Amino acid sequence: MIRQLASILVCACLSAPAIGCAVQGKPFEKVPPPPAHAVIYVYRPYTYGSSLLRPEVVCGEDMMRIGPGGYHAFIVPAGQKVTCSIHTDNTDEVEIRTDARVYYIREDLGWGKFTGQPHLNPIDNDKAQTEIQSCVQEEAAPQTP
Repeated sequence: MIRQLASILVCACLSAPAIGCAVQGKPFEKVPPPPAHAVIYVYRPYTYGSSLLRPEVVCGEDMMRIGPGGYHAFIVPAGQKVTCSIHTDNTDEVEIRTDARVYYIREDLGWGKFTGQPHLNPIDNDKAQTEIQSCVQEEAAPQTP
């Protein structure tokens, strides 16, 4: 009996990463900013905790749900104040006065009482370049008529 339970536990532990809920898609590819625009990469490094949560991330006029191990490039006009926000039971916001360049924001989900607590953290380019390399492009969900 104990041997059977032990083998079930081992199988479950070994198969958990394969089941995973990580985003599937194209590996990170830098997008050059169009003239008079900025690119804001919001990325979410893979962590097993909170892997089922995909809260809405809004930057400017665009919205995307980013899963664990995913990223999205938000293209926004340069020379404006752009607010990026994330929502679950709580809200977190980051305001950026954009220049025509690239910005990086890491999405983190901490533990809350009922759902994950979202955080958007601006990250410097060197650290972000290392972290975002393991992320894949989050594809927009198909629109249903």
